[in-house]
Amino acid sequence: MMGLQELMLGDLERYEKDRETWMLYLYTPMCGTCQMAGRMLEVTLEVLPGIECRKANLNYFPDLAGKWSVESVPCLLFFREGELAEKIYAFHSVPYLLEKTKEYLL
Repeated sequence: MMGLQELMLGDLERYEKDRETWMLYLYTPMCGTCQMAGRMLEVTLEVLPGIECRKANLNYFPDLAGKWSVESVPCLLFFREGELAEKIYAFHSVPYLLEKTKEYLL
């Protein structure tokens, strides 16, 4: 299982270039909703092993908000064929995240 691993400074460009299909979870550590969304995403990744997903603290990646027009956190970005396919802000539930993940990444 790949799980939800922190994206490190300097890794984003390489990660984008090397991966066609993946997800990026954007959060801030003081956001309570982000903590709940992160737990739901971890459960989703346990159910769908092998999905490429990284997380990034927007406090360390402020340029990402502008790059992908991120309006708030938590935010989950789906990349397909190397391009941003969708971003979601409302995580709703684990079944919702499972369906969204299957829609874009499987």
